[in-house]
Amino acid sequence: MNNPAAQGALPQGVGATPVPQNALDISKIDQAAILLMSIGEADAAEILKHLGPKEVQQLGHAMSMLRNVEQKEVEAVLASFLSEVRTLTGLGVGSEGYIRSMLISALGEDKANGLVDRIVMGGSTTGLDTLKWMESRAVADVIRNEHPQIQAIVIAYLDPDQAAEVLTIFPEKVRLDIIMRIASLDTVQPAALQELNDILEKQFTGTNAAQSKSLGGFKTAAEIMNNVESAIEAELMDAIKEVDEEMGTQIQDLMFVFENLKDVDDRGIQALLREVSSEILIIALKGADDELQEKIFQNMSKRAAELLRDDLEAKGPVKVSEVEGAQKEILTIARRMADAGEIVLGGGAGEQML
Repeated sequence: MNNPAAQGALPQGVGATPVPQNALDISKIDQAAILLMSIGEADAAEILKHLGPKEVQQLGHAMSMLRNVEQKEVEAVLASFLSEVRTLTGLGVGSEGYIRSMLISALGEDKANGLVDRIVMGGSTTGLDTLKWMESRAVADVIRNEHPQIQAIVIAYLDPDQAAEVLTIFPEKVRLDIIMRIASLDTVQPAALQELNDILEKQFTGTNAAQSKSLGGFKTAAEIMNNVESAIEAELMDAIKEVDEEMGTQIQDLMFVFENLKDVDDRGIQALLREVSSEILIIALKGADDELQEKIFQNMSKRAAELLRDDLEAKGPVKVSEVEGAQKEILTIARRMADAGEIVLGGGAGEQML
């Protein structure tokens, strides 16, 4: 799987893209596993619903065995899949629009746009977009020796969960400097983005038209802080307030933590509970105070609330890390629903996040 040469070719048509050879070296079951792991939990679950038990078992085993899948292999599998789609659907010249919409729907606009150009239109992913597909430690290694402002721009550009992982790899003093720089960012000028891409293109290929981009700010800093481990989050927030109390307060006001679910209205809680599994909810509530637990109980049917109370009492000791993980999983669902306009989240200071 080390040969990146693109030797296969798609059917003739607008934007026809060669299929990288390394996709052909991966077994069909592993290609399917990589594809499912790439499109996200919700979309993968929808696909699995249409498969038989044996097929699900085979795919589940294949996904569990995936190790160290390289970015080029993921892209090769996606390119191979898209070639199959073109051949089977007969969409012909109009297939680019369909494929672009499908990938954006599956991967999210920010993550998909660069990949769409690379796979569908034969373009290239910029260095910044490439970083989103890398392991967090590898991203940290890439920017470790760069200027702190460059580090801040890179981390602000990443998705909040990945940004949090990268941030925690750095020493405490560096974390403080970076998160404060992120909070102070607003619009990054073309020259700064071009400088950053020039640095990254030493390792990754890609070009991008220079344009201003809104990046960073208090909301980005708050989203990253929401994804940092609780102990580090508390230390970092205290350190920020020591340097700039107003900045710390503004970041904190925009943060949304598990206890803030008390500020969500009953309708929102009911909608959220429909998306959360009972097991995750039980573990998460082990670390919640009585007020939040009671709010959850009040928004369930009497029978469901009784069962949940019994399960909570019967549940033995749970590691703090497991509780925090379950709470973050619920918060991820809540933020996704808020972004979709399905619920409204209350901010840390009781204000709504729109």
